[in-house]
Amino acid sequence: MSVADFSLEGKVAIVTGGSRGIGRSIAIALAEAGADVCVAARKPEALEESLAAVKATGRRGIAVPTNVREMAGLQNLVDETKRQLGRIDILVNNAATNPVFGPIANLDERAWDTVMNTNVKSSFFLSKMVRDAIKEHGEGGSIINVSSTGGFRASGGLGAYSVSKAAVIMLTKVCAKEWGPDGIRVNCIAPGLIRTEFSRALWDNEAASRNASSQSPLRRIGEPDEMAGAAVYFASAASSFTTGETLILDGGGLA
Repeated sequence: MSVADFSLEGKVAIVTGGSRGIGRSIAIALAEAGADVCVAARKPEALEESLAAVKATGRRGIAVPTNVREMAGLQNLVDETKRQLGRIDILVNNAATNPVFGPIANLDERAWDTVMNTNVKSSFFLSKMVRDAIKEHGEGGSIINVSSTGGFRASGGLGAYSVSKAAVIMLTKVCAKEWGPDGIRVNCIAPGLIRTEFSRALWDNEAASRNASSQSPLRRIGEPDEMAGAAVYFASAASSFTTGETLILDGGGLA
């Protein structure tokens, strides 16, 4: 065995929000490390390119259109992954939303529920389902949640999103503590501002991009592929004694 074993050979992973951005990059990286990968997102057509990129690594890949706010959809995702790929070892809870921007006092119940159900509730219940699937083969596994630096620092205009991402960090700790005896490690990454469609409004003009870059010691915002290495680390035996942790990936912005 290598001193630092990053191989995912023989493992099967699910990545939610896997059609673009950070989720797409993580799905490809897991496949490059040897895993077979199921990518999930709401729209079937959006998954096609991501699935093709996973298969281009030589690994098996499937796409399961999933609305993570629906319990039946989450169970179908787990069932289809097991049926088509044989087992589940790794889950990346990446799907997230933020439908509103502005003062939290203006947030209505529907928007609040949309954020919390997508960003927190779905991660918890899908993790429970995957825990059961991992226990079926008894060889342990890894759950990786995707939070945000917004979970550490209140972000103007993104109040509900920040609250949800703080909840994801604590969800990581609670699940890690309770599920460790099952051989299941639960960790989290917390990206800063990354150049994705999801965050386009925060960087897609010269002034906003300059302001965002100035807050980072590296003087730039991040790219989706720069998030993938941390996910491979948490998914692999290289992090075999690491659980309950959140790794901040923000170019030093919170340093």
